[in-house]
Amino acid sequence: MEKEPELPPEIREQLTRFQQLQQTLQAIVTQKQQLELEKAEIEKASSELEKSAEGATVYKNVGNILIKSERQKLLDELKERRELTETRVTVLGKQEERTRTRLTELQQKIQGKIG
Repeated sequence: MEKEPELPPEIREQLTRFQQLQQTLQAIVTQKQQLELEKAEIEKASSELEKSAEGATVYKNVGNILIKSERQKLLDELKERRELTETRVTVLGKQEERTRTRLTELQQKIQGKIG
């Protein structure tokens, strides 16, 4: 039985880095998906709140309790949360793009050295 030749340390190091980048990318994608879900929930809540009458009694969920609140105040809070979430999704999108580029470059380097 032939023993496979051991990879040079430089290639092993690059493979380790490649695996780390894959894990980083997966974490970024997961965070981005969670934020997109949160954004959808915020938009749905805003939409429902917009449908309510100006003087309607509205409640805000705080932990395990509901607290009476003002409609406009809740709309403003939701708008702010949506904007913050959109910004975070944009940042994660850029991180995802950079990480994918680095992964592709590293993969090409490794393939070039292996053969």
